[in-house]
Amino acid sequence: MESPLLQSPGAVATDEPDQEVAAHYGEPSQEQRALERGAAFVDRGDRGVVRVSGPDRLSWLHSLLSQHLDGLKPFEPTEALLLSPQGHIEHHMFLIDDGEAVWMHVEPGRAPALAEFLDRMRFMLRVEVADVSDEYAVITGPQDGGLAWPDVAGTFTRIVPRSDGFPDGLRPAGIWAYEALRIAERRPRFGLDTDHRTIPHEVGYVETAVHLNKGCYRGQETVARVHNLGRPPRRLVFLHLDGSVDRLPAHGDPVEVPGGRTIGFVGSAARHHELGPIALALVKRNVPVDAELLAGGVAAAQEVVVSPDTGANAQIDLRRRPANRG
Repeated sequence: MESPLLQSPGAVATDEPDQEVAAHYGEPSQEQRALERGAAFVDRGDRGVVRVSGPDRLSWLHSLLSQHLDGLKPFEPTEALLLSPQGHIEHHMFLIDDGEAVWMHVEPGRAPALAEFLDRMRFMLRVEVADVSDEYAVITGPQDGGLAWPDVAGTFTRIVPRSDGFPDGLRPAGIWAYEALRIAERRPRFGLDTDHRTIPHEVGYVETAVHLNKGCYRGQETVARVHNLGRPPRRLVFLHLDGSVDRLPAHGDPVEVPGGRTIGFVGSAARHHELGPIALALVKRNVPVDAELLAGGVAAAQEVVVSPDTGANAQIDLRRRPANRG
């Protein structure tokens, strides 16, 4: 649903998947700073909202998703994944239970498919699934009660009725401000920093959205195998980009090592008000952790987000270039 704030003076539209909200309102860096100090909010009303009600909702979702949800306490925020049978990520969701229903928000355009899948899996259980994206919106800003998740730079993300409008006394900040702070905190975003082959260990979701000691769920075998044996095929890295270049690499641009060999792809990139141009990328696990990279042709220095050693029992040497090599 297109944000009414796109019609505000100075509002600038952005690209997919966030084309229905504003990139910025004329001052991207100032908007980042205002969001950090609690003086701004971000309209993220393009995100989908799904509501699951009924007395069996928690045990049912527990059996389907990667997180331990049976017995989830009211207003305790968490994250979860819906995996394919092969363990690839199909949905990443933020969940909270209000005592009567589980509310979840997901990436733009993803709510209809998620609601349809969940509805098909109800069988005879006492649950009801509804895509309520037209009635409820997602907003990130200072803490203000309600259905809220802690988010980047001390902000909170809330689900609110669209009829409530926007917060009073705060300036709007565009999605670029949120994305810059998210990337700076090394938080991957499903659909941007992942692809159709991504498994949870590759991007660190196993730390936030997976419970490793729960019962069976779809895709669990892949999670358990990587956890016990290690060696996921790829790993998430944080990139400091060359600030002398006047452009950012685009989503999907190749990440290369000198010589032109492609070893991954750029996920999301932004200009941070303190760090400068930054990005997240998914690269092959065995790429040396100190290798200089090119991201969409832009020179980049990497920082490890997901270690090549990931997996409880794996002991994989970090492959570093010898000091005498150029």
